[in-house]
Amino acid sequence: MPYLLILIGCLGITISSIGIHFPYIQQLDTSAVSWMSQHRNTIFDGLAVLLSHAGGLPIMLFCAGIWSICQWRLKQYGTSLFILLGLVGGACIGWLLKYSFDRPRPNAIYQMVETYGAAFPSAHSLYAAVMSGLVIVIYRQHRFSNQIFTIAILWFIGMGFSRVYLGAHYPTDVIAGWSIALVWLTALWLFLSKRVAKQTIIFREKSNEVE
Repeated sequence: MPYLLILIGCLGITISSIGIHFPYIQQLDTSAVSWMSQHRNTIFDGLAVLLSHAGGLPIMLFCAGIWSICQWRLKQYGTSLFILLGLVGGACIGWLLKYSFDRPRPNAIYQMVETYGAAFPSAHSLYAAVMSGLVIVIYRQHRFSNQIFTIAILWFIGMGFSRVYLGAHYPTDVIAGWSIALVWLTALWLFLSKRVAKQTIIFREKSNEVE
């Protein structure tokens, strides 16, 4: 299963990164941003702007830091490391790719929020997918796991759509952000599961598979 997730993520990264160089895909990207900008309303405007502020790196780092400290105090050292490396590593990868691709943002007439850096990949979408993935993995055996998973999925999907709605990103930027998060978290999981499996609950199931 982990290797299938990596394959899916790699396909998403490949398709989105190649697609931005094809005029037809670029036209679809622009059309999507334009269409969403023409169907805005007050309620969605407020929600999208709220997601933009809540999903930025400073707040995500703060949340990950508090969460990591709580896990450390519970002596779940591997889980604490997984959380910090998951978000910080994902953010570093995302911003390195931004500088590498240096894709321009959608036209300023579509943008409802202030933007920083290049468009590809969407950092907000990446952070949201990383945090959602961490929640799904860490709380997969929780008695309210179904409700937790639903909230996590709605979070990263809503974040992705809001970035296009706000005119901050193209759909391919969002797909790339989600895909990078999927590959990074899965690879990190496989790496940590072979080294800290006996020190933390979330890796024990994987440890048994490895053995």
